[in-house]
Amino acid sequence: MLSALVIDDELFAREELSELLEETGKVTVVDTASNAIEGLKKINQLKPDVVFLDIQMPQVTGIELLGMLDPETMPNVVFVTAYDDYAVQAFEENAFDYLLKPVNSCRLEKTIKRLIKLTPSQRQDLSVLAPQSLEQVPCIGLNRIMIIPTNEVEFAHTDISGVQVQTEKQVAACQLTLKVLEEKTPLVRCHRQYLINTKAIKEIKLLENGLAEIITTSDHQVPVSRRYLKALKEMLGFH
Repeated sequence: MLSALVIDDELFAREELSELLEETGKVTVVDTASNAIEGLKKINQLKPDVVFLDIQMPQVTGIELLGMLDPETMPNVVFVTAYDDYAVQAFEENAFDYLLKPVNSCRLEKTIKRLIKLTPSQRQDLSVLAPQSLEQVPCIGLNRIMIIPTNEVEFAHTDISGVQVQTEKQVAACQLTLKVLEEKTPLVRCHRQYLINTKAIKEIKLLENGLAEIITTSDHQVPVSRRYLKALKEMLGFH
């Protein structure tokens, strides 16, 4: 039995696809999500076998969501789209599975059979479609969802509760891993648990034992470990 997550901003589309999936008797829909940010959180929490992902969603599209996932832990993805020449051509060229809206039950059955036969070595390489850089970072605050432009992030760090991003005015729980932030945004590693926006550095205080501390433009303190200090100084033009 496959576990599935359905991500679509249209309530009717989510409910209809969920019913069709359950009717196959081969899929359990573990949850649904109405937007990409909520979907990202549920992918990380539930780790479904497959995500049925709507492409056209407001604020963060399905394709942008791909760029926010860690390629090493990414589930299989079936794209769901209204007819779109460009999107369908891209999916077919790369042998990705897709469903056209309204979803046809016979077509869905073929997709399910294909998914069941997939082995771990046949996992899709979605990197050809995923954006190589992110211009916004999805975050969740107290009863609200926030989308923060990456250039506003001073630093990011991980603690017991997960990844946090700090801007000049606020701190927010981020839905991305430090690894994805390091690979897809301008943030650079300065410590095992910290990434820094070099444009937010006001000064670097050199401490004992080869350690250092960054003071950001809004006076936050960020640790720098010996391992990353030399590379950081070179990046800033200090040799």
